[in-house]
Amino acid sequence: MSKQVLIEVCAFNLESCINAQAGGAGRVELCGNPTEGGTTPAPGVLIQARKLLDIKLYPIIRPRGGYYYYSQDEIESIHQDILFCKQIGCDGISIGAQQLDGRLDADLCKQFVEWAYPMKATLNKAFDLSPNLEESLEIAIQAGFERVLTSGGKRAAIDALDILKGLIHQAGDRIIIMPGCGLRSYNVGAIAQATQALEYHSAARVDKANPLSYQNPLVHDLGSVFNASADEVRLIKANAEAAII
Repeated sequence: MSKQVLIEVCAFNLESCINAQAGGAGRVELCGNPTEGGTTPAPGVLIQARKLLDIKLYPIIRPRGGYYYYSQDEIESIHQDILFCKQIGCDGISIGAQQLDGRLDADLCKQFVEWAYPMKATLNKAFDLSPNLEESLEIAIQAGFERVLTSGGKRAAIDALDILKGLIHQAGDRIIIMPGCGLRSYNVGAIAQATQALEYHSAARVDKANPLSYQNPLVHDLGSVFNASADEVRLIKANAEAAII
């Protein structure tokens, strides 16, 4: 009998939160601004997501796109966002910080975790941007993170199977390693078979067509709506569980 795995869906809107839950996800990482790789969601979106979801809600706390080195003003805004998430009953947050040399900022990461308590904290992709993943994993453990979201320092998790296996071995039972980035139903089986991880992260997303009957053809700055697919979430979960020994 296969082991149960937990699927975390990276959701960029409320409809995706609903679809993630319907598809059997165990947790939502709620983000704004998909083209920026995810930033802190708007307060109203967070409040409504908390009302809609029975599963765990871990918003990303990231005041802007780009690198994860933050000014003092940005750190204060992060603090306020963490307190707001705690106030509305979020289960955890996704967060990280770098130093100017690219290494994880151990002191600031620890501060983030302390501010979040009793919420849990996931170390986000700041981990993959650091120059030494093995060192960064130890920093994450010492800071008190619950898990690390990682593609093994590669563009996609499928490209880093040996690295992910090594990180899982290094982590032992001290922290959860959650493969993610480019993870879909068609490749999660290979990732699960190689790593035997029990948590996976995916946007499980499909493009949503514009439902408006009229669209000014001269305007091209609307961007796109990316929704998580409940069916894709189900397939990711089923295919991962089938590959776990």
